Amino acid sequence: MGIVDKAKNTAEKLTGQGKEAVGDATNNDDLKAEGQKDQAKGSVKNAAEDVKDVFKK
Repeated sequence: MGIVDKAKNTAEKLTGQGKEAVGDATNNDDLKAEGQKDQAKGSVKNAAEDVKDVFKK
């Protein structure tokens, strides 16, 4: 299950990067902030997965 979760988290980060880029290009601060939030959420989830992986060993 860990690899699937990591893939989902990475997809969330990439979606966030896309939203941030579009928000930046269109001067839409709300979309840019949402993209940054999505990236942070994906990063935190990936960190949690890494911690779980350490304890599985």
